[in-house]
Amino acid sequence: MLQSFGLRHLCMVTLVSLALRGETSPHLAAVERIRINNNRSASGTLTGGVLTVHLDAREGEWFPEGDSTGGIVVRAFGADGGPLQVPGPLLRVAKGTEIHAFVHNSIRGERLVLHGLNTRGSQDGANDTVSVGSGEEREIRFTASEVGTFYYWAASNTARAIAARVSMDTELSGAFVVDPAVGPPPADRIFLVSFWTRSGTVDTTTTVIRVAVNGKVWPHTERLAYTVGDTARIRVINAGGGAHPMHLHGFYYRVDSRGNEQASADLSRDPAPYMVNTERLTTGLTMSMTWVPTRPGNWLFHCHDPVHVARNLRLDGLPFPARTTHEHDMEEMGGPVLGVTVAPVRGGARIASEPAARRRLRIVASADTGATVAEPSYSYVLDDGRKFLPHSHRAGPTLVLQRGEPVSITVVNRLTQPTSVHWHGIELDAYYDGVPGFSGHPGHLTPQIAPGDSFVARFTPPRSGTFMYHPHISEIEQQRAGLDGALLVVDAPAAWDSTTDLAFVLTTPRLEAEQNLAVYINGTGTPAERELRSGRTYRVRLMNLHNFRPGLITKIMRGSEVLSWRWLAKDGLDVPASRATMRPASQQMGNGETYDFEFVAPDAGALHLDVTSGLGVLLASMPLRVR
Repeated sequence: MLQSFGLRHLCMVTLVSLALRGETSPHLAAVERIRINNNRSASGTLTGGVLTVHLDAREGEWFPEGDSTGGIVVRAFGADGGPLQVPGPLLRVAKGTEIHAFVHNSIRGERLVLHGLNTRGSQDGANDTVSVGSGEEREIRFTASEVGTFYYWAASNTARAIAARVSMDTELSGAFVVDPAVGPPPADRIFLVSFWTRSGTVDTTTTVIRVAVNGKVWPHTERLAYTVGDTARIRVINAGGGAHPMHLHGFYYRVDSRGNEQASADLSRDPAPYMVNTERLTTGLTMSMTWVPTRPGNWLFHCHDPVHVARNLRLDGLPFPARTTHEHDMEEMGGPVLGVTVAPVRGGARIASEPAARRRLRIVASADTGATVAEPSYSYVLDDGRKFLPHSHRAGPTLVLQRGEPVSITVVNRLTQPTSVHWHGIELDAYYDGVPGFSGHPGHLTPQIAPGDSFVARFTPPRSGTFMYHPHISEIEQQRAGLDGALLVVDAPAAWDSTTDLAFVLTTPRLEAEQNLAVYINGTGTPAERELRSGRTYRVRLMNLHNFRPGLITKIMRGSEVLSWRWLAKDGLDVPASRATMRPASQQMGNGETYDFEFVAPDAGALHLDVTSGLGVLLASMPLRVR
């Protein structure tokens, strides 16, 4: 009887353990461990211009956090008799190579539909997908016809879109890169972002999710290492659900290509390079990028959707330890985040020298009267004690700095928890970048700002443009509570005119009940009417600091008519003259992106600035009156 009880107890514990891993296995057989694939080595055998590869889909256990909190049972691909891999095996060939693939489906009782193993640009619809029954193998032949960054994926249901896959299938994706026919392949890195959720929702307070990059989540992701002056080449594939605005701290990068599963547009030959510090990749999109680090230190490259990079619930169901004053972003973040270390050139300075004379500012982060633990309300206050807007508007002060003028900004923390400030988009020394416990230099890392303490950030903004500032610790809580603001760099602050220079910061409502229904414009859900003058030229600055809406669309309209504006800048960097053209006054933005436009007010009448979701649902509106 005791033996019987012990056996039943063991079976129950095993089933519970499997359930906590993400999916309950239909039987109690041992589950294969999935290997993390860093996308450095291509699979298959290349002979005489033909790549032969054997792919097998089966179930295994994936450990995106190493062995720290358990694994997740998912379906994945293995290649050529090797172990399962997440992401799937890398296929990389030169243009013109013939691919000879054998795809076997070892998933019990499920038919597999495979996408992406076909000639790009083919008019033959039969090549778009391949169906493989359980226990069957299919042979596929096609030619790598276009240079670019692509991917392949599979689903065991009838999903025609990659984002519609069930949780067990979300890791059935792999990179497929086609290099030019002539010359060696470029020395680059390939990163595939995947999205797994237990229940199909993204409520991080109740649902376990994992947004991984090359099979891991921060702080377990790979660390990249460069030296000042190196040329870093990176490919990013969004093979999961949700949009990912990919943000590089401290630098701009050049977008060399953009594409999807079937096509890739080469932008590298454009005489006017497309430079950004944040680029939005919707589900199924790819990009390749190049950047040259000019300053040493530790930097981040990550998705800027705070929900995607927040520390999520543990896989084993246990609670996290209580927050302490020693926490920093090594523990506070998760998701698709890559740490980058840039070493100085031999004999070069590790830390940039700082001018002695500089402008000095002081901002205080404090809790507002009536704030509670359940519904915190915070504010940034300038050193003169005046808020930029009334409390009900909860907008941080707009900091206006002068291009080329050194500045010291003292951040005082009067909250009951640690905080930090990231100067989003500013090119500065790594120590002042604002990621506690990571930014900075070996032996000289950025500290968190403990309650009652302060931190002085020093930098010299090298260009005029539209930037932002926000915490880089407990981001969702602190930003939602009111800690964020616009940072404008101008040529001559004395000549800056807020009546013609219009800044619109899009943020998250403080009350949880409003978060899925509305967007705040400059800190309020009911913005007051703005008055414009007919024929006058305005600079419109748009900034998306919302917590979890990476696809907001902002429009200026007269009734149902979308008006026009001229594109001026992206992420604080002026666009080339060839792109500074008139276009409809409608712009979609990811979290962390900024856009500047020139708008000439039309004849007198009523206008409105609307903010909608990507599907067109109205989330906020500001009346504009032209006189």
